[in-house]
Amino acid sequence: MSATQPPLVLSIQSHVALGHVGNDAAVFPLQRLGFEVLPVHTVQFSNHTGYGQFRGQVFDAEHIREVLAGLRDRGALSRVSAVLSGYLGDAAIGAVILEAVDEIRRDNPGVRYLCDPVMGDVGRGVFVNAAIPDFLRNLAIPCANIITPNQFEFELLTGSKLGSVDEAVRVARQLRGRGPDVVVITSLATPDIPADQLCTLAVNGEGAWLVNTPRLALHPLPNGMGDVFSATLLARLLSGHALPQALALATATLYALVGATAEGSRDLPLVSAQEQIVQPAQRYAASEVVCP
Repeated sequence: MSATQPPLVLSIQSHVALGHVGNDAAVFPLQRLGFEVLPVHTVQFSNHTGYGQFRGQVFDAEHIREVLAGLRDRGALSRVSAVLSGYLGDAAIGAVILEAVDEIRRDNPGVRYLCDPVMGDVGRGVFVNAAIPDFLRNLAIPCANIITPNQFEFELLTGSKLGSVDEAVRVARQLRGRGPDVVVITSLATPDIPADQLCTLAVNGEGAWLVNTPRLALHPLPNGMGDVFSATLLARLLSGHALPQALALATATLYALVGATAEGSRDLPLVSAQEQIVQPAQRYAASEVVCP
């Protein structure tokens, strides 16, 4: 890391004026952890959809490509250390992201691409454009170094219904064979996990680790949790933490932020509880999972 030029992350996600989702959930944690960010917005809305009605505009793929071209003109893309993407409005925007990743890798083969394959969740089902799951499964996942699906999305990507943590590890290892080095499954709640707990599992070529946290009785849960987790995990990995330590820190940060969220709030308190991003008050150990 250079003292005069901090590492640079390209984050291509949604933008809202009110609330913390997409880039408005990812950029601040990355900055607090020492990274400069190039936020490229795929939409600009008044607020996120958790509030119900919203106004604004969805940007098309050519708009994203034009913004990236401007960054190229300024020499910024050649300095990027990592790329982060989340919710995609349509597959055409995803194709532009993969173009950018390929271009950046030509200048820096070591650049890492974290793809949060946002598609849906338990209770809500699939809430993205019908072309998105196939795009993510067939094109984005093979291109990514790190993926962070929730359990619902992981099962959708792999066609597997998870019955245990061991099975999740085995299927994640199979998915690694299709491209990503690191597979992280959030909101893991297989039948062998106690009902009052929620787990996050990380698998790479060296092993598998699980972090257990108590379930929080907060309704509704705030939006943007996955966006904050992915950004924080990426920052910790880029800072040199090994995967189990990065997993434990990112999980602790998210748990602390959710715990600090006021009842009924739709957003995480990123500003008022920002110290939890840098130094989460409570830590949860990442336990190694050993399975056949």
